Amino acid sequence: MLGIVPAAGRGSRIQPLGFSKELLPVGSRLDGQTERPCAVSEYLVRRMVRNGVDRICFIIGSGKSDILEYYAAGYGDAAAIFVAQPSPVGLCDAIFRAAPLVTPQETVLIGLPDTIWFPEDGFCRLADDRLSFLMFPVDRPELFDAVVLDATGRVEQIQVKQADVATNWVWGAFKMPGRIFHRLAALWRQRDGVDEYFGTLVNAYLAGGGEAYGVKAGTAYVDVGTFNGYRTALRLLESNDAVQDKTLPIFASQDRSAVPTVPGEGA
Repeated sequence: MLGIVPAAGRGSRIQPLGFSKELLPVGSRLDGQTERPCAVSEYLVRRMVRNGVDRICFIIGSGKSDILEYYAAGYGDAAAIFVAQPSPVGLCDAIFRAAPLVTPQETVLIGLPDTIWFPEDGFCRLADDRLSFLMFPVDRPELFDAVVLDATGRVEQIQVKQADVATNWVWGAFKMPGRIFHRLAALWRQRDGVDEYFGTLVNAYLAGGGEAYGVKAGTAYVDVGTFNGYRTALRLLESNDAVQDKTLPIFASQDRSAVPTVPGEGA
């Protein structure tokens, strides 16, 4: 089972940081009996490991060697793999760079490393044998990819950053079998890579007879790529619903005590 983490973005909305946005400390975790800062991307990686991934592929760009150093030892029982994306030209280009690693029989999990969401077992609520989206209710769906479902839970359309959205439910992560991953990659290439957003590619996939499903299991979703999102994430993690999240299994052998700090936040 493979997890794909697209981490090549510049993070311009929250810069300057002095390090990759995926390593922004948000909340904390327990390392044995010691409490340490927790990088925002760990929340996604932890959820992938909880679902059973044994390999995590980080898609990184130039200047992102700190991510390689941070996750070089893997995470829990999952090994880390690193693939380069020369230019951050969209989610589709990023995730399909992992295609040579994906076998048709295995399950693929994909999420965004600058988000924090609950429930922690969200990936586990998605079927392994179909393209399925973990969905969350948000206040500003026009800023995300809103997912319109029919009465049976099938995706009818994904409204990509659209002003007049028909629903406040957006996707926050998704899962699919490797064979569908390769079908989508082939479709993206046939369309000359015009799809920057995954939602527009899925719409073309649906128009061609493909199927996708949405699962409204999400309870909280925060994009930590802005300062407002960062503050919201801190409040979320301090709430009673998130307390137990800090006690889940974390790293393998590598010491992550030197997590970068946010300027002005202290050591």
